[in-house]
Order: sequence, then C-alpha cells, then structure tokens
Amino acid sequence: MKGVVKAILPRGLYQVSVEGGHEVVAHPVPGPKRNFVRLVVGDTVEIALSPRDTGRGRIVRKLQ
Repeated sequence: MKGVVKAILPRGLYQVSVEGGHEVVAHPVPGPKRNFVRLVVGDTVEIALSPRDTGRGRIVRKLQ
C-alpha cells in the first residue's frame, strides 16, 4: 500500500495516512534492506500492513 507520512512519533515510529483515509503507525525496515536515509513529514512511502493488526505496519521503501 502507498501512504504519506503525517507525523514522526517517538521510538522510530511514523504515523502514515494510507489510501482510503486510514491512519497507520509504522516502523522502517531494520538492517541493510533500508533504501532510504531519513523520512520527513510529507514523504510518500510503501507500507506492508500487519496481517493481525491493520493499524500497524512496516515501511518497506520510500517512493519518489
């Protein structure tokens, strides 16, 4: 899913607004798979939602 970063939260979490108007709390992928340096408010990102909790997710990559 695609989304836009709305807020930077403590402990490396981000509040992301995804398609359909939902708000998701997401964290970036750890380790060498990261292909972005820093996220700021307004960045477009690709999100992988958790199958158990649709309010949480993982930021897979930063889109241009």
